[in-house]
Parts: sequence; structure tokens; C-alpha cells
Amino acid sequence: MLTKKICSLCEKNIMWKYIIRFILRQRLFNTILISLITAFMAYQAMNVQLSYELAQMLPQNDSTLIVYNKFKKTFGNDGNVMFIGIQNKNLYELEQYNNWYDFTYDILHIDGVNEVLSTSRMYRLQKNDSIRKFDFNNIVKEKPETQKELDSLKNILFSQPLFDHMLFNKENNSSLMMITLKKNILNNIGRVHLVETIEKKVAEFENNNNVELHSSGLPYIRTILSEKIKQELGLFVILAMIVASIALFLFFRSFKAVIFPMVIVIISVIWVMGTMALLQYKITILTGILPPLLIIIGVENCIFLLNKYHQEYKSHGNKVKSLSRIVQKVGNAIFLTNLTTAVGFAAFIITRNKMLVEFGVVASINIMAVFLLSLFLIPIFFSYLDPPQAKHIKHLDNKNTQRIVDIVIFSVLKRRPLIYTITGISLIIGIIGVSKLETTGRLVDDISKSDKLYKDMIFLQEQVNGILPFEISIDTKKKNGVMKLSTLRKIDRLQDTLATYPEFSKPLSVVEVAKASKQAFYNGNPKYYALPNSQEKNFILSYLPKSDSNNNKTILNSFVDKSLQKTRISVQMENIGTHDIKRIKEDLQPKVDKIFPPNKYTVNLTGSTVVYLKGTAYMVKNLLQSLLLALIIISALMAILFTSGKMVAISLLPNLLPQILTAALMGYLAISIKPSTILIFSIALGISVDNAIHFLSRYRAELKYNKWEIKISVINALRETAFSMMYSSIILFFGFSIFSLSSFGGTQAMGYLVSFTLLVAVLSNMFILPSLILTFDKWITTKSFKQPMFEILENDIKEEDFTLSKRLKNRRNKIFK
Repeated sequence: MLTKKICSLCEKNIMWKYIIRFILRQRLFNTILISLITAFMAYQAMNVQLSYELAQMLPQNDSTLIVYNKFKKTFGNDGNVMFIGIQNKNLYELEQYNNWYDFTYDILHIDGVNEVLSTSRMYRLQKNDSIRKFDFNNIVKEKPETQKELDSLKNILFSQPLFDHMLFNKENNSSLMMITLKKNILNNIGRVHLVETIEKKVAEFENNNNVELHSSGLPYIRTILSEKIKQELGLFVILAMIVASIALFLFFRSFKAVIFPMVIVIISVIWVMGTMALLQYKITILTGILPPLLIIIGVENCIFLLNKYHQEYKSHGNKVKSLSRIVQKVGNAIFLTNLTTAVGFAAFIITRNKMLVEFGVVASINIMAVFLLSLFLIPIFFSYLDPPQAKHIKHLDNKNTQRIVDIVIFSVLKRRPLIYTITGISLIIGIIGVSKLETTGRLVDDISKSDKLYKDMIFLQEQVNGILPFEISIDTKKKNGVMKLSTLRKIDRLQDTLATYPEFSKPLSVVEVAKASKQAFYNGNPKYYALPNSQEKNFILSYLPKSDSNNNKTILNSFVDKSLQKTRISVQMENIGTHDIKRIKEDLQPKVDKIFPPNKYTVNLTGSTVVYLKGTAYMVKNLLQSLLLALIIISALMAILFTSGKMVAISLLPNLLPQILTAALMGYLAISIKPSTILIFSIALGISVDNAIHFLSRYRAELKYNKWEIKISVINALRETAFSMMYSSIILFFGFSIFSLSSFGGTQAMGYLVSFTLLVAVLSNMFILPSLILTFDKWITTKSFKQPMFEILENDIKEEDFTLSKRLKNRRNKIFK
């Protein structure tokens, strides 16, 4: 019963009459209420924070995430090491080496730094026969005073195989500094100050020594990316407002038509930031694009409302009546266009991906919020202003725009075969391009290759074969099982296997400790850097300090658990994609099982990189599902709107072609399907169908006025909606284009790909959609379409509502004379 009453109200358009009455009669109350809400949201927005954590892309019950969480519980976080690299053949000259020494200890003394390893702070095991223990001593106890002393130290440093190709590379004169950061500072804003302090020391060293240093590592990359997001958020908000302001002024030739829509979108930006704070969401690379995105969507709403306001005022010259009718006549249409856009974003909620769920929730809520703001504030603002002057509504008779509309109408009426031919060719080109698409993702995927962050990562990757953590956890299922010689030999065999993969750096494990122990036992002779044999093992390893129950630091703590049942092999991995990591895991797993039989050992390939890359593949799969869901929901909404499945099918065809062509463009440009680019399709789909809704809504109203004459109705609907379709598409095109200025590859791609999609979409809805209606007129213009569940425009259409119709008919006749 309630549904029938609502539909009855909508059908008679009583609901929108009540709404506009409330908006205008209570305009002071509404203005104060919106102001108070905005003040509250602004206060909340002050608490919104940036996210410095790796995005959680897997559900909590995923086996890969469960394994990784168990690993962290046993061994701690694996992504807390920052690297600084240098390539300098003069590093071991006395002055420069001592500067490197001072630099190492300057970094060590920074609050938030836990440990630093470099060629001036490098440890080795030394045998202490008096207590039959190994001492863990720094090789360089103080700065050398002479070059001869330094040369002697250099020989000792280079005689430590444990650190070869880790802290130094003799072949190319490069050295690395490994900085372990305190875990309690990595997931909050304190990391920004920590990284900035380290970078300040780096810059000082570079300037004082005229050398170049290269900084990278997972915590460093995450911090720099978060700060870039923060900077781009402000930049894109400003650029979006500039683009929208220029477009609004060029369209309407009125500062009022610029200022008040800008006030509305500023309020929407405050609301979106306040929403994130209220929901305790942090700013991520995705939620960071929402403020400028809502500016673009909000301005699109304002264009439709202002354009209708000017049309109404030109028709009868009554300002109040014009303001009333923009809500009554296009209220449902704008509601549904915003709803379809919101649905495109809300579909992300089903992904179970924390970052995407947050993005979908905030986006869908605030798209509907900006709809309400536009619907309320445009009538309120312009009710206080003088009526538009002749120059302000002159755009309705813009000769260039009229000429474009004439070309569209002529093409739709006389050149439909050509339109279908171009569409068919485009579809074939699109299908070929789609076949070239690839799906991949990298942990460091969206950084521009010209960015210093990317160049530094590649430099360090070349020195040590990778800087991204990859872990192998081994459970021997027996107490003290790790330290058995048979287990150590198995680990050594596995490390030899890992060495055959060029994507991996040198492994580090308890085996390296055992080898270093044998070298130390034989007085540091590098020839003895090997596993002890069965006769040596118990005696030599007895010199190692034991792990204790008080968590006191020993050399073994980083590699084994307290019971010596579990251990880890740590390697650094190159910035490879999801396909490569899948290939490596599938190739490596049988070799692991051969060395460690699964019935006796539990071995897992894990680490933050593995989790992230699996999460990327998982997210792409779920995004495809969310895109399909968005398509279904949007189709359902349009079915409710038009109550004709045939009309829904016809209206979706022109809006799926842009999606296909965009995917094809990605294929031809070798832009892979990944989380940042798959978003494009859901965003563009929700926005592009707006034009179809506006056109079909007007078309159905024209059908009633023109006594179901389809051809006349199509032409008149094009005449009235073409202006808003073109204006809004121009705004959207240039609005999304600003994202191509981003330093993130995915955001850049979103900028020009969504712009391309929307450009194709407006052409499709102006050329293909009317052509299809004319071609299949009897098949799709059914009784259910003529008598819908509820009306988009008011039922009691009066002659004065269509004062343009006679002029439109006359103009149509002129075209074909």
C-alpha cells in the first residue's frame, strides 16, 4: 500500500510540489540548517587523517592473510626496513668514509630509528674462549685516523660473506645502509616526521660530499606516497574548482552562475571530509580523489538545474514559477541520475576490500548529499537574486551549439546507416583492443617512472635484487627442530634454490648465523663460512647465546621462535607483478615440498608483498563482480523508471560501447587491468547513463504532448536536452582530465580514460540512442513505456511548457528544405 501511495504521489507530481514548497517557503530555515550541518562537518573534518598503512585487500578469513598474521605474531612485522644506497668508488678514502661513519650514527640517533647497519656499523661474531661464547661486536668501533687503518678495516669488512651483496657490493662500488624503524611509529603520522628527519640528514650528506644517495624501502615508499596523496588532494580540489568555474562562466555568462554552484561544491567537499572523519575512515589514494570528483558531479547537477531555470524563465518570464518548475520537472530525473552514479560507487561495498568498501560508502553517501545540496540551494540562492537578464539566457540560442544539434538531428534522421556503420567498426576495433588487455598489479605500481622515488627504488633493486619483503616460514613441528643439522642443511638447500631466481636478493636465515659461527670459530677466516659438519655442529653452535623467556635480544631472535621450532628465511624481492609472483610461487612450491616433505614440515610462502599482490588479484576479481552488479542495479533502476525492458536494453547499448572502447584503448596503450584502472568502468558507467535518463525522460514527455509521434518527439527531446548533455559532458571531460596531472599512474589513467569514456558516451547518447529509437520505434515504444510506474515530468503538461516546440518544428523544417 505504501509503495502504491508513493507511486501515486510521484505520478501526480504532488511530492515534488510539496518539496519545492518546503524549499522556498522555508528557505531561511533550510539555509541555517545546512549552515549548521556544514559547520559541524567542518569541525569533524579537522580530525580526518591520512592512511600510512598498506591497504588491506584480503578478507580476514583468507588463508594467505591468516598465514601472514601468524608469521607477524611469531617474528614481528617484515616491512619496517628503510634502505639508503650510495655508489661511490671514493667511499673508502679516509675523509669520505669518516663522513659516512658520522652519517650512520646521525641516523641511528634519530628518535624512531631502532637500528642501523652499514659498512661503518657492521657486526661480526668473535670467539671468546674464556667463557666459550661468541661476542657480537661492531667491526668499526671508532672512526679510523689514518688511511692505513681504514684499509685494514676494509679488508676485515670485505671478509664477511654474510654482508656481501647486502651491505656492500665489491664489483660496482656500492654500499647500502639498512635502517630498522620502530614498529610503534610506522602506522601513524609520526612516521612523516621520522622520514622527513632522515631525508634532511640525507640531503645534508649529499650537499657536503657532492654525492647522490638513493632512499627506498617499504616504510619509506608508503610515507612518500601518503604525502603525495595529501598534496594532490589540495591541488585537484583547486583545479576542479577552476575548471568548473571557467566552464560555468563560458556557458552562462554570469558570475552568479559561477559563485553559487561553487559555494555548493565547497560545502560538498566539507561534507565528504566530515563523513570520513565521522566514520573514522582515513584518506587513501582512493578516498583522496572524492573531493574533486564531487565538485565535478555537483557542478553537473547545477548545470541541469540552471539550464532548466533559464529555459523556464525564457518561456514565461516568472522567476518564482521557474524556480518551482526546475524542481518539479527535473527533480526525479536528477535524483535518478545521481542515484545511478551513487550505485556505481556503492557496488564497491560487496568487494569485502576495506579500502574499496570505505571508498564506496563515502562516495555513495556524498553523491546523494550533493544532490540534495544542489536541489535545495540552487532555488534558494536564486530566489534571493534578480531574474536572469537577456545576456544570461543568450546561451540557449547559441548558434554554434544549435548548429551542432542540427547536425545531430540531420544525422539521426538521414544518416542512420552511417551511424550504425561507424558504431559497428568501433565495436570491432574495441573487441580487438579488449583482447589485448592484461591483468596485473605491483606493490609499487602507480609511481611515475620519472619520479625520483621510482628511480631510487630501481637503483637499490639493481644493487641487491630487490627491496620488497618476501618471507618463507618453516615449522619443524618439533621443539629445537630448527637447530638440527638436517634442518639447517634443508634450509641451505632451499636458499640455494632461491638463488636461482633473479627476482630475489640474497637470503638471510639461521643458516647464515650458523655459517658465520663457524667462520668466527676459526678466527674469522672467510674460507670457513659454511655450515658446521656433524662433528663441529654441537660444539660450535654451543657458543651462540641462547634465546631466553625474557625476550632479551640475541642473534637468533630475529630468525627463530622461543622454542626453536619455527624459523624464517627472509629475502628481498624485486617490484614484480601478480603474474610473476604467481609464476614463482607455482614453480617454487614443488621444490619446497621436495626439500621439506609436507607430512613432516609446514612451509609457507608469505610476507607483506605476497599478501598485497594476492590482494590485488582478489580485488580485480571483485571489482569485475561489482561492475556487473552496478550494471544490474542501474538496469533495474531504469526499468523502474521506464517500465520497459526493451527501452532499458536500447538505452544501455550506447552506454556499454564507451566501456568497450575504453577497455580497448587500455589494450592498445598496454595499460593493464589493475585496481586503480578497473575503477574507471564503474565510475564512468554510473555517470554516462545520466544523459540517457535525461533524454529518455524528455522523450516520453514529448510523446504525450505530440500524441505519440515518435519522430517529432525524438527531435524535440534532442533539442531540449542536447544543451545540458553537451555542457555537462564538457564539464565532466575537463573535470576528469585534471587527474591526468597526478603523479600516480593509476590516477593519471583514470583522468584521461574516464574523460575518453564520457566523451564517447555523450556522442553515443546523442547519435546512437535516438537512432535506435527511430529504427525500432514500434518495438520499444510500448504501452508500458507510455504508461510508466511514475512520471519523471509532471503529468499535466501544459501548452506553455512547450513554447519552444513550435520553434523547434519550424527549425526542423528549415533543416530539410
